Amino acid sequence: MRAGFLFGEIITGLRRNITMTVALIVTTVVSLTMLGGGLLMVRLADKIQDYYVERVAIRLYLDPEVSQSDPDCTAEPCKTIMAKLKANPHVVSVQFVNSADALKELRETTFKDEPALADEISKDGLPSALMVKLNDVTKYRAIYDDFSKEPGVETVLNDVDIVDRLVGFFVGVRNAAFGLAILQGLAALLLITNMVQVAALARKTEVGIMRLVGASRWYTQLPFLLEAVLAALVGSVLAVVGLFVARPLVINKALGSLANDQVLPKITTDDIASVALVITPVGVGFAALAAYVALRFYVRE
Repeated sequence: MRAGFLFGEIITGLRRNITMTVALIVTTVVSLTMLGGGLLMVRLADKIQDYYVERVAIRLYLDPEVSQSDPDCTAEPCKTIMAKLKANPHVVSVQFVNSADALKELRETTFKDEPALADEISKDGLPSALMVKLNDVTKYRAIYDDFSKEPGVETVLNDVDIVDRLVGFFVGVRNAAFGLAILQGLAALLLITNMVQVAALARKTEVGIMRLVGASRWYTQLPFLLEAVLAALVGSVLAVVGLFVARPLVINKALGSLANDQVLPKITTDDIASVALVITPVGVGFAALAAYVALRFYVRE
């Protein structure tokens, strides 16, 4: 097939069905943007999990009497608890934080801009704590069972639960985005099918003449297939551009101070580039598939 003829047929088809083409491009943009958003939520959930698993610690808070009487963990029962923790095969490190250090850290981080609240907390004081890092955070339950009732331990807290809740939230957002993307994708497939049928019917006479003079089915139908692919490619590119634009204007603003203060990891341009490598072939591939099915089963010139 001559390239000039093929190119001319594609341009003619797109120009004749301009409203259908625009509708297809817009639907593709919306569908792939939603799909890209879902994939970004997946990456963010994974990054949050990796980000916090490295920082996850089990906190053994000591009772008030031990916290006040033993600021260096050199007396019983703190000394014994520390020794038992270090001897545990799942423990990587143990750090003792006394009441004064805990309050200082609180003033410099959580209540940095609200000193009055920090002053209220300092009246009652903060408990001393043993910060325990594990080589496998899933072994938390063993540490809890062994030390939650140890004399001198008031309570045991686990950061893994907080991380799991946070990751679960973003997984929920991801699933919602995927659900909407699937609905938009079905709409895009229907539009592609209609566009191919309309384009073929609009040129039914000339296609019939070409078939009479010996043109093959692929020779006459390939332009319609490429019209759908080209429209989907334009929509895919616009969806990728939209994700790059949304990163500073929408995503970063939504994360806000949580990302700026390193509470949450940021979505980077590399993340969006990775997502683009997925959604672009998906958009073009589905367009080609839908057009082929329409030509195969609905258009039989």
